[in-house]
Amino acid sequence: MLTEFTIQTDGPALYEVTGTVAQWLHGQDDGVVTLMVRHTSASLLIQENADPDVQRDLRAFFERLVPDADDPQMRFLRHRSEGPDDMPAHIKAAMMPVSLSIPVASGKMHLGMWQGIYLVEHRRAPHTRRIAAAFLSCSA
Repeated sequence: MLTEFTIQTDGPALYEVTGTVAQWLHGQDDGVVTLMVRHTSASLLIQENADPDVQRDLRAFFERLVPDADDPQMRFLRHRSEGPDDMPAHIKAAMMPVSLSIPVASGKMHLGMWQGIYLVEHRRAPHTRRIAAAFLSCSA
């Protein structure tokens, strides 16, 4: 079973998609769901979804680790044609997962109590992001 989720972003943030994926899996049996973001400047993460400070701190850490290309410490970057946030977004996406595999039992993902699935937007401008999803049943 294959599908694609469309996520509208409004700039750098973690956008939780757990509920969207869970709804799609409802009624399935045991298996594995694989998710892959179809963009080179966004990522996917499984991360805590109880305290929003976790998401803010993650964003702040990656902004300090990989600042925009107009920051003096990033002057070595050559790819600047799409703006000062583009190449740093590619670097962040290279450091974070772009695909996830999650076990599913009786149509429910086996995530931990405080875990959620997030699309991580690395670009400043709003984007329409697509996540490809595949469910492989173990009951075939």
